Amino acid sequence: MLSRVETAKDTVQVLTESAATHVGRIATIITGAVREVAREMGEWATDAFEMRDAANEANRNNAE
Repeated sequence: MLSRVETAKDTVQVLTESAATHVGRIATIITGAVREVAREMGEWATDAFEMRDAANEANRNNAE
């Protein structure tokens, strides 16, 4: 038969392992979300640069 102390230790151990697993999964979700947001922002900035370059080119062509 297990003592109260050993049962409490086992419960704390299982809860700690569970918490570590869930925190790891949450961190993975957050990391993926940050990566996707950074990618979208980068693509948006690229679009803005391309539009600026196209506008500059159009202005140069109109000036000629």
